[in-house]
Order: sequence, then C-alpha cells, then structure tokens
Amino acid sequence: MMASIGEFDPLNNIVPATKIEVTVSCRDLLDVDTFSKSDPVVVLYVQGIGTKEWMEFGRTEVIDNTLNPNFVRKFFLDFFFEEKQNLRFDVYNVDSRSSNISKFDFLGQTFCTLGEIIGSTGGRLEKSLSGIPGKKLGAIIFAAEELSNCRDIATMQLCANKLDKKDFFGKSDPFLVFYRSNEDGTFTICHKTEVVKNTLNPVWQPFTIAVRALCNGDYDRTVKVDVYDWDRDGSHDFIGEFTTSYRDFSRGQNQFNVYEVLNAKKKGKKKKYINSGTVTLLSFKVESEYTFVDFIRGGTQLNFTVAIDFTASNGNPSQPTSLHYMNPYQMNAYAMALKAVGEIIQDYDSDKLFPAYGFGAKLPPDGKISHAFPLSGDNENPNCVGIEGVLEAYFQGLRTVQLYGPTNFSPVINQVARSAQDVTDGSQYFVLLMITDGVISDMVQTKEAVVNAAALPMSIIIVGVGPAKFDAMEELDGDEVRVSSRGRFAERDIVQFVPFRDYMDQSGNQVLSMARLAKDVLAEIPEQLLGFMKTRGIEPRPALSSSELPKLHRHI
Repeated sequence: MMASIGEFDPLNNIVPATKIEVTVSCRDLLDVDTFSKSDPVVVLYVQGIGTKEWMEFGRTEVIDNTLNPNFVRKFFLDFFFEEKQNLRFDVYNVDSRSSNISKFDFLGQTFCTLGEIIGSTGGRLEKSLSGIPGKKLGAIIFAAEELSNCRDIATMQLCANKLDKKDFFGKSDPFLVFYRSNEDGTFTICHKTEVVKNTLNPVWQPFTIAVRALCNGDYDRTVKVDVYDWDRDGSHDFIGEFTTSYRDFSRGQNQFNVYEVLNAKKKGKKKKYINSGTVTLLSFKVESEYTFVDFIRGGTQLNFTVAIDFTASNGNPSQPTSLHYMNPYQMNAYAMALKAVGEIIQDYDSDKLFPAYGFGAKLPPDGKISHAFPLSGDNENPNCVGIEGVLEAYFQGLRTVQLYGPTNFSPVINQVARSAQDVTDGSQYFVLLMITDGVISDMVQTKEAVVNAAALPMSIIIVGVGPAKFDAMEELDGDEVRVSSRGRFAERDIVQFVPFRDYMDQSGNQVLSMARLAKDVLAEIPEQLLGFMKTRGIEPRPALSSSELPKLHRHI
C-alpha cells in the first residue's frame, strides 16, 4: 500500500536553458601596427528582439603580436531554437590600456546567428571579415559546443531492512529523501520516494533522476539520504540517515552499497546502539539523454517545406483588402509568417533549398485545379533557393494562377510524408509550414494524413491568417486530445496550430510580430524531433571532430 507525499520533480526543478560555449579564432587579420603585428580582441554584441539594438555581451582576451589568434576566453550563450539570435562580432587591435572601444583600431566585423554556428558542419563556421572597403581583412572562425552539464539519467531501486519501529500501533511507513550537497556545505532536496505502508522491510519502486540533479556533475560529491516514517499530519518521524556518492551508486549492487541508517540522537542516548536498520541498493543503470543540439551537430538536417493557401476566400491579390495583397511598402501576413519561421529553420538546412507549394488554385493553361502545385512552376523541381527564393516564387504564383478552392490539406501533407518515408534513419527531419485563411474542406482525409505522418520524421506547423474562426484547426493540434482517424490515434503530437492575429504587435512593429510568431510555433519542434528519434531508438551521429573538418583556407 503506497501513499503519495507531494510531487517533487527534480528534472523540472533543475533543467536550465541549453548553454552553448562559443570559441573564437581569427586568420590572416589586417596588420595595422608599424613595428609589430596587431594585438587583437573580439567583442561580441547581441541584438534585442524587436528593438534591433546591439548590446555588448562580452570580449575575448587581448592576444599580443599575432594575426592568427586562437582566443582562450569563450562566450557562453543560452540557446533557444525558436528564436533568431542575431550576433555581431567586431575585431579590434588594442593599442592602449583603456577599455574604451573608440580608442582601438577597427579590424573588421561579421554577422551571423547562433543557429547558423550550431547548424554548420560539426558546429564550426568560418566567415570573412568586412567593414573596411577595398581591404582583405581575413576570417573569423567559430566553434560551438553544448555544455552537456552531465545529461545522464540514472534509474535505481532501493530496499531497507529492519528499520526502527516508529508507530505505536503498527509498523513504520518509510520513505526516503535524497539531497545533493552544494559547494557551500548546504543540501538541496532532489528526490523523494513513495511511502511504503506498514513495514520495517520496504522495497521502493525504481525511480529515475537526472545525474546533474543528484550531484551537479561531480561524481564524488556527497549525496545524503534521510529515512523517514510517514505521518498523516505531516510531522514525519526521522528514522536515520546515510551518505554516499553518485560514484558509489554507479558501482551497482555490491556489499559497499549496503548502508547503515544512523540516528545521531539515538546513538547519543543508547550505549548499545548499532544502527536504525540498513538500506540496500538493488539496481542501478545509467542512460544518456540526447538533446536537439546533439542531433544537429551529428548532421541531422531540417528539411523545410512551405505550402500556401491560394483559395478565392483570400480575396483578389490586387485589392488592398486581400490577405494576398502585394503592397510594395510592407509584407502581407502570408509573407510575414513564411519569413518569420523560414529564417530560423534555414540555419539548420545546409543546402538552403526549400520545396514550396500552393493549394486550391486553377493553373494555366487549362484551368486545372491543384492542391499541391510547385510555386517554382517546375513539376520536376519544387525547390526554391533560400527564403527569399520562396517569397519570390509565392509572389510570382499570385500573378499566374487563379485563386479558387476548396481548401484541401491532405495532398500537401501526403506529398511531404512521401519524402519523409524515404529517410527514417535520423539524418533528416521534415518540417511543413502551411499558411491558410480558412476552414479545411477535407478534414477526414487530413486527419488520416496526420495520423500516418506521426509515424514519420515530420512536424506540421499551421498558421491561420485573417479573421476566420479556426475552431476545427484546434482538433489537429493534439495538445489536448491526440488526433485520430478510423479508430487509430497519432503516435505522437506533430501539429502546432496558431492564428497569426494573436501575435500581431499593436504598434504595428512587424519584426516583433514575426519574432513572437516564430517563438511560439517553433518551440515544440526540438521535442517533436527528439520524440521521434527516441521511439525509433535512433542516436545522434558523433559530431565531426576538428581533424575531420575541411581545413581552413589561407587568405592570400
């Protein structure tokens, strides 16, 4: 008989944002010193979302007399896949002891995103420096590594023998409380077992805990375990305690992992006191939890496909009231949604070729209705070059096809699913962005397509634009109830639906609106990718080591 004693989730309690360590080096810098070589430093600036303001984040050390510095001081950045994290690196020659940048000689700069560094082969990116017209300024090289901070997950089971009897009428109701020790000698609770009722020889259920929650990555750090007798009123009686370490636990079941439970008060009072029972480790195993960054660094590519609604309910594109209106001064909602999501995902796709489709239009020359026509106009090759290429093809499509209907989703979903079906080894993951203004006409077929796609390396993002009621879309977004078709449930939730109007900045700041939209629709992608990999038992490939990477070019 077991009783719950309040949930404590050490995983939620302790998991921080993904920390990325960025190492910087430069090659063939400009030499501005007369009698010696330059003394370079690199300054990193980060850009505020929406404000576009650059703020200094940190500096490397200054290295004297070199044009090819390898800096030791690293930049530690929090990584969020769903945000476009713009970075600017300025290189200076330091001539004075002042920390005032205006007194340094400018040697060049480069811009990139954190996603670009992580998404590049082996997490290593080389960029040319620019900023002084007519001069070769050399290159800057970034290497990104995730600070693993010990990602192992431990599963263990314990039992106890001959614990002290604390209850007057029955035996004890024992449970264990685990604490990790901190640098300053204090202890932080990190796990409680369930209560096993009315026994002095309990066997607790196996439990799982993040190793960093248990010891913060230091295998020899003390782990303290208290043994209590549960009381309904919350005044649990202390039976005793023992200390161990993660390293001891990791040896598994042996004589060293049988612990005497000691009660100092009782020992002080009783001369013949030996212990208050023993606790034994029955089993212990460790598994590694892989992260999204592990897969990206191991070469997994995100394949990004766009599908745009060309149905007549959007209104005539030449009219300002149309959702497809091509305003020369600002982007329409379709273009904004496409750019917001695409600009982030493109950092994780090495060839930057994106298939783009339209649906619900009559095509020239014969007016045939299509629900998956390539915006490129080429049935053999639906790819567009970069997000700018997709936008161009979208505007070209508006000029050449006739908006029509109905709003059928399943043909495009099935089209991408066919591609995803061919690569289920973890090397690619497909993200389909569908932008629509209305109600789905083929809901039964769409549900069937989603259920089938859920078994593939694929996620679907649906952005609703315009004022329509999107109630039916919520059904596809399986946050509350998993999507089902003909009695079959989707094996995982792969659809994220959002109405764009919820993200529009009231002051009309398009950059902010786009950042908000991207943040929300992309937030679930890393988890969905990991979910697929885990159910298929796919592990990330090892990241390429620096010796396997293409050699640096010398800038002559």
